[in-house]
Amino acid sequence: MGDDEEEIIKGPVCSYLTYKSEGDRLYMLGEYEKAINSYTHALQQEPKNRNCLVARSRCYLAIGNTTLALKDAEASQLGNKEFYKGLYRKAETLYAKGEFELALMFYHRGHKLRPDDHNFRLGIQKAREAIDNSVGSPSSVKLDTKGDLSLFYRREEKVLPKTKSQLRRLKLNLKQQSMKTEQDEPKTSKTVRVLLGELYGDKEYLEKLLLDKELIKTATDSGGSIQGLIMSGITFLDTRTEFWRQQKPIFAREREQRIKAQSWKSHRKQAESEQTTFILERMEEIDMLLADGYAEQCKSKAMELVQIVKGWSQREVPNKAEFLGNLYSTIGLAQVELGEFEDALASHQKDLLLARKHDNLEAKSRALDNIGRVYARIGEFAKAVEAWSEKEPLTKTHLERTWLFHEIGRCHLELGNNVEARDYGLKALASAQKTGDEEWKMNANVLVAQAELKENKLQTAVTFFEQALSKAKVLNDEPAQEAISNALKDSKNQIALAEKVKQEEAEELQEKQKTRRLRHSQCSSSTDSVCGFPSSHVSDSSLHEAKTQGEDTEAAVEEAVTEKRRQMKRKRKQERQQR
Repeated sequence: MGDDEEEIIKGPVCSYLTYKSEGDRLYMLGEYEKAINSYTHALQQEPKNRNCLVARSRCYLAIGNTTLALKDAEASQLGNKEFYKGLYRKAETLYAKGEFELALMFYHRGHKLRPDDHNFRLGIQKAREAIDNSVGSPSSVKLDTKGDLSLFYRREEKVLPKTKSQLRRLKLNLKQQSMKTEQDEPKTSKTVRVLLGELYGDKEYLEKLLLDKELIKTATDSGGSIQGLIMSGITFLDTRTEFWRQQKPIFAREREQRIKAQSWKSHRKQAESEQTTFILERMEEIDMLLADGYAEQCKSKAMELVQIVKGWSQREVPNKAEFLGNLYSTIGLAQVELGEFEDALASHQKDLLLARKHDNLEAKSRALDNIGRVYARIGEFAKAVEAWSEKEPLTKTHLERTWLFHEIGRCHLELGNNVEARDYGLKALASAQKTGDEEWKMNANVLVAQAELKENKLQTAVTFFEQALSKAKVLNDEPAQEAISNALKDSKNQIALAEKVKQEEAEELQEKQKTRRLRHSQCSSSTDSVCGFPSSHVSDSSLHEAKTQGEDTEAAVEEAVTEKRRQMKRKRKQERQQR
């Protein structure tokens, strides 16, 4: 039981990579102490792992424990002084401890090993700035006038100006130096004011107290002096000033000032970008709802966003009209999905109105496209043609033109304008040839074939149907193949039937001609001869009898021809019924 409890308390032992990964994750979350524990568990399994030591050193430095941070950084370099990660971590720790000269030395070593690493270059720069801030630059060092300066006096005597021009030049240099000194003093005072902030007033107050000679001589109850307390306070403030100056060197302060100087210019743009980002994110959500089939939710959210955008000014949302147009378009599409065609037309008309007002050609093309689609859905083909014809000059690509020509042609076909339908079908086919889109080539061929079929140009229709069928086979579109094959078969049957009717009509004509010739020959023989006698020897009664016989024969022939026609008509009717 005791062993089990001990195991539960200790917890499971994980691999080095597990602990290391956990430590990295905790460091990214800012939980540095927990990250240190994870790195410590990892080092228990691999005590000499350099990367893990560097990672723990970084965490120690983050919580302000520079001693342990430096210990881990130096441990990571044991056996390999050129391990640049440990070198950088050591330099950073020394810089944090205020040992800027040593930090600068290690920054230089790292830069020599890895000249491409910008961290070492930045470290060199900030270490130099910190040293200058702590010690002062050579130009700020002033020599005291104590001791024997005769040597310097003798040197100066040798270079004294001898001419008036040299004297004027010397005076000018001295004046410029004095002006520069006067300019530097306020800058230093201003820097201290910025670094101390609210404490700068306390520092001024303490400095004024030092001017009161009677006050500073006063002793305190504890045995000290007021002057000592004042000086300790001033010393503390000077120390804090120097510390803050080192933590934020000159180059960093200058960069921050540049950022602040530019921030006011970009503040308004940032506010605008926040609103624009909000709109774009909401619009993306709305588009996803429409794509997933949630038309009602899409419409509702889009209408809410319209009201929000309307409440913002043009300055807050520079693309306000464009956003509203897109939202109206989306609302219209959702309304079409819901079967609200009248409302959809109203929404797309609003989109078109904004596009025309702001001369947005792309939005105008979109609105006219959607308006044409709605009119086509409700059977208003003439209005659809009108809207799409206005869109035609706004098309940009061959594919867009292909679709547009095809749809206009379909509307003309529905309206019975077969010639116009054929013409737009040919336009669509020409555009499809330029795009190389096989599907639109198929659709355009079908449209032309249907228009030609309605114009009773059967052979031309068959040609375009055959071309469409070949495209369907290339696309491996079985439903399209079946539909086109049926249409092609019907067209060929109509051609065969037309040829048969034409042939029957020709046969009827030939039969009529044959009957006329026969009747004519019979009438002639009856008239010219009766029982073998010439007509000059035939009496009137005999001639009348012959004519009567000829008329009877003609009637019999006509009756036979009529019967034959009836039989042929019945036969054709039966064949049609069978088909």
